[in-house]
Amino acid sequence: MNAQNQKSKIFYGYWILIVSFFFAFIYAGCGFYAFSLFVIPLEQDLGWDRASIMLGLTLSFLTTGIAGPFVGRFVDRYAPKTVMAAGALVGAIGFIFTGLATELWHFYGSFVINGLSMAGIGPIPTTYLISNWFKKRRGTAIGITSAGIGAGGLVLSPLIGGFVIPNLGWRLGYIALALFVALLIPLALLIIKTRPSDIGLLPDGNQPVEKSETRISPAISDGMTFRTAISTSAFWLLIVSFFTFSIAEVGVLQNEVPYLQGVGFSAAAAASIHGLIGLFSTIGKFLFGWLCDKIKASFACAIGTALQIIGTLLLMKIDSNSSPVLIAFYVLLVGLGVGNWLPTMSMLVSTNFGLLAYGAIFGSVAFSQSLGGAAAPFFSGYIYDILGSYQPILIVLAISYGISLISVLFVVKPKNL
Repeated sequence: MNAQNQKSKIFYGYWILIVSFFFAFIYAGCGFYAFSLFVIPLEQDLGWDRASIMLGLTLSFLTTGIAGPFVGRFVDRYAPKTVMAAGALVGAIGFIFTGLATELWHFYGSFVINGLSMAGIGPIPTTYLISNWFKKRRGTAIGITSAGIGAGGLVLSPLIGGFVIPNLGWRLGYIALALFVALLIPLALLIIKTRPSDIGLLPDGNQPVEKSETRISPAISDGMTFRTAISTSAFWLLIVSFFTFSIAEVGVLQNEVPYLQGVGFSAAAAASIHGLIGLFSTIGKFLFGWLCDKIKASFACAIGTALQIIGTLLLMKIDSNSSPVLIAFYVLLVGLGVGNWLPTMSMLVSTNFGLLAYGAIFGSVAFSQSLGGAAAPFFSGYIYDILGSYQPILIVLAISYGISLISVLFVVKPKNL
C-alpha cells in the first residue's frame, strides 16, 4: 500500500482517542460519579452510618493511589493494553462482589478490588496513549479523552440513580456497573496500540514511514528520568496542588447528592443535578484541554480551580427553595471547573517533564491526588455524623481549593529539561 493510499485512511490515533474516551466514560461513570448514588440506599437497607459507607470510597482511592506509580512504571515499559484489559476484568469482578455484600468488610474488600481496577483503566494509561499519538494538539486530544469522564457522569448518574436503583435495587445497580466495565476488555485487546511507530506511523497523522525506521517514537526519548523529576520543585508543587485539589473536589462531589437530599431535593432531582455537572464537566474537559494548547497549563488549572471555589460557596446557599438561576450557576461553575483536572494534570506532567518517564511521574501525581480523594469522603462523613451539617465541611473544602490554586501557580518548568 503506497503512502497516498495510506494517507487517505482515517488516522489510527483517532481510534485510540475514541477508545480512550470510552475508558474515561466507564472509569468515571461507574466509579467516581456512581458512588454517591448508593450512599442513602445502603444506609437505609443495611443500617450502616454515613462515615462507614464513605470509608469504602476512601479505601478505593487509597488502593488506586498506591497502585498508580506501579501501573505507571508498567505502562512506561510494556503494553498499556495489557494493564487496561486486566483492570477492566478486575473491576467487573469487584462490582459483582459489591452487589453481593452483606457486611461492611465485604463492602470494603470489594472497593479495594475496585480501586485496583480504577488504576488500570483510568487516566494513567489513557493519557500516556494520547501523549504518544498526538503532539501538536495534545491538549485538545487529552481534553476530548477527558470529556469521557463528564459524559460518564451525565449518562450513567441519571440511569443508575434515577432508574436502576429505584426500580431494581442497589444490588442490581452494582451488577449493572460490572457489565459496563466488562465491555472495556475487548476494546483494549483488539484496538489499543501503544504508539504510532508500532504500525509504521508518526504522531498527529503525519506522513507514515517504514515501521523498521520508527520502532521507537522520537517523543519517547525526550524528557526527564523519574529520579531527576523528583528532585525538582515543580514535581513537589504538583504533588501538593493535586492532593489539596482532590480533597476539595471529591469532598464536594461525593457529598453533593446526600447534601441536596438533606436540604429538600428528591433523590431523582439530586441525581439529575449530579448528572448535569457531568454534562458541563464534559464541556469543561474539552475546553481546558484546548486551553492548555493556548496558555500555560498551570494558568488553565488555576482558572478551573477558581471556578470550583466559587461553586462550592454557592452550594452552601442552595436548598429546595433556591432560585433555579442559583442552581444553574452552581452547576455551570462546578461542572466547568471539574473539567480542568485531567487535561491540566496530564499537560503539566508532559510539558514540565517530557514523556521519558511520563507514566511513573503521572502515576506519582495521581497517587497524591488519590490520597487527597481518600481523605475527603471519610473526613466529611465523620464530621457530618458529629455535627449533622455540611456547612463547616464546605468551608474547609473551599480553603483546600485555595491552597491548590496557589501551589500550581508556582510551578515552573525545570531548566534542565
